Amino acid sequence: MSGSTFGNIFKISTWGESHGKAMGVVIDGCPAGVYICEDDIQKELDKRKPNNSKYATKRAEEDKVIIMSGIFEGKTTGTPISLIVHNKDYISKDYTNIKDIYRPSHADFTYDRKYGFRDYRGGGRASARETVARVCAGAIAKKILTDLGINILAYTSSVGNIKLKNIDLSYINENPLKMPCKEAVKEATTFLDNLIKEHNSIGGTAHCEIDGLKAGIGEPVFEKLDAMLSMAIMSIGATKGIEFGLGFLASEKKASEYNDIFYNHKNKIDKKTNNSGGILGGISDSSKITINIAFKPTPSISIPQNTINTNLENENIVIKGRHDPFIVPRAIPIIESMVAITLLDYILINTTKKIECIKYAYLNF
Repeated sequence: MSGSTFGNIFKISTWGESHGKAMGVVIDGCPAGVYICEDDIQKELDKRKPNNSKYATKRAEEDKVIIMSGIFEGKTTGTPISLIVHNKDYISKDYTNIKDIYRPSHADFTYDRKYGFRDYRGGGRASARETVARVCAGAIAKKILTDLGINILAYTSSVGNIKLKNIDLSYINENPLKMPCKEAVKEATTFLDNLIKEHNSIGGTAHCEIDGLKAGIGEPVFEKLDAMLSMAIMSIGATKGIEFGLGFLASEKKASEYNDIFYNHKNKIDKKTNNSGGILGGISDSSKITINIAFKPTPSISIPQNTINTNLENENIVIKGRHDPFIVPRAIPIIESMVAITLLDYILINTTKKIECIKYAYLNF
């Protein structure tokens, strides 16, 4: 299977299936000398876990990361880093009754057409379980970015059509929805409680902000920073839309309303607005990068649905198993991880863009 590798210099390759023995990632291109330990990675993995939330899957994996290679005496060695997380709490028998049935809005049909057969246990590689590996790699990328003064923050911005009334960032980790608004959380929990009784699911949106990224990161043509961030985020399962800055609302504006006006602020270039979302011509402009992401509802629901089987016969299906009625909160650390991996890769690429940088790095080697 191709398509399981991401990045140019800081490159990750994820492996494993939802109901296989383990999930893992191999990271190549990580600079030597980065202080990292299993606890650093575990903190990020724990953010992805359901944590007994009634709005998340009841699959209770320990998700204990083990460093297999590339780190010695608490520091990266510059060689490939291999990380593994064993799967323990999987119930494959929940899926035997649907092994020949195409679940609506799943990858069952397309996997069959591409490969000729599929791992039907929990979706195999198409499962959100694959993102365990991304979060492991993202933890290392985030550690490096933090040392560079770059911070990434993501949170739930809507549940269905329930949107933020105000924003209190200190409240993000105080509720299971990862939503920075007490009023919206109260309304959303009532809505989700009723949704669970209906055996249904709902979509939502997330917001991500990047602070501290200097101007000049990104490429001007095919590999624009916003294009590559889009690729990274859209590769997360259930993601259906993305926008930067003002996004689709820009299509309703005149240039005189949309353009971000430059001005001199304490002898530094600044902008009066940030409608562009921090990226101009595919390259960061040093202002805050803002991203909005739309997620579809989890397609695994126990409401009867019409579908078709591998023999092209009509079927009626009721999906069993343990699934998230609302996926966005668990996507938050995955968004942050994919953004971190992309940014670090581009920062490493940027070190070769000027001869002065190359001379400085070499002469100070």
